Amino acid sequence: MSAVELSGVHVIHKARGSGLFGRDRVYALTGADLTVAAGETVGVVGESGCGKSTLAKVLVGIQRPTAGTVTFHGRDLWSMPAAERRSTVGASTGLVFQDPSTALNRRLPVRRILRDPLDVHERGTRAGREDRVRELMGLVGLPRALAEALPGQLSGGQRQRVAIARALALDPDLVVADEPTSALDVSVRAQILNLLLDLRERLGLALVFVSHDIQTVRRMSDRVITMYLGRIVEETPAAETSGQARHPYTRALFSATPGLLNPVDPIPLTGPVPSATRPPSGCPFRTRCWRADDECALRMPDFTAASRPGHRYRCHHPVHPVEEDQPSRNLPREP
Repeated sequence: MSAVELSGVHVIHKARGSGLFGRDRVYALTGADLTVAAGETVGVVGESGCGKSTLAKVLVGIQRPTAGTVTFHGRDLWSMPAAERRSTVGASTGLVFQDPSTALNRRLPVRRILRDPLDVHERGTRAGREDRVRELMGLVGLPRALAEALPGQLSGGQRQRVAIARALALDPDLVVADEPTSALDVSVRAQILNLLLDLRERLGLALVFVSHDIQTVRRMSDRVITMYLGRIVEETPAAETSGQARHPYTRALFSATPGLLNPVDPIPLTGPVPSATRPPSGCPFRTRCWRADDECALRMPDFTAASRPGHRYRCHHPVHPVEEDQPSRNLPREP
């Protein structure tokens, strides 16, 4: 059973600046199809500005799609009455933000921060809510002595534990973690990642883990989604992301992260990322891809299913699984 499903989702924003003939449009998400099953962890990876955070907001009902449908437990989220939608999303989803120092109300103690969702949704009795707060603190490894502490009195790792506990307060079916460790010290990141892994196993959560670090995403996930300029360009089982990825962009991302056991030569991507207000025709990655030709400029390729189950990609000239990750060796042959 799926926790959430996106079908043909587009998100288009109005740009702040005005052009000669009106305001530009930002294509933040284009034709996104994604299903997250109950108990599954889906990793979302890509460079900054590729649409990862927009996808996260769509999944938890913060961002309304310009087009397409978001199905939550079999029902179209945005066809629900507003009050029902807020209740459904608030009680069934949790979101862990990137920077815990700005995600928490600095004037409220930890106890109030964790109790607020319970009060808003009127869960249980007053005494029961206080018990739940203590339970949540124990769940994420926070000592009870910090219940009356303000966020400014906590370390970065402790603040993120509070944010995770708040996301879990109402026993959600789906938790989306949007770059949850990027604002933390390196020494603390592993602790927070291990906590998320432990909670996933103990609570049976559907987890969407968003990051630009493909190595971390591969470790955390069952399945990895690669995004580029607002599009999902590849979906692959996490264990096969390194050697079996077919899209050149996924292979370039993986090659850019050092590995001590199985080092690969980096694949340099030349040129800037195209503007989301004026994306290239055809495949958006073609302006930086060493395999691109005229066909890539004509149309965006449809998804192709790979030989392995659960693996699909959108590329006219995919990288072969056994090829070396060297651009000079992967160039298309001249006719």
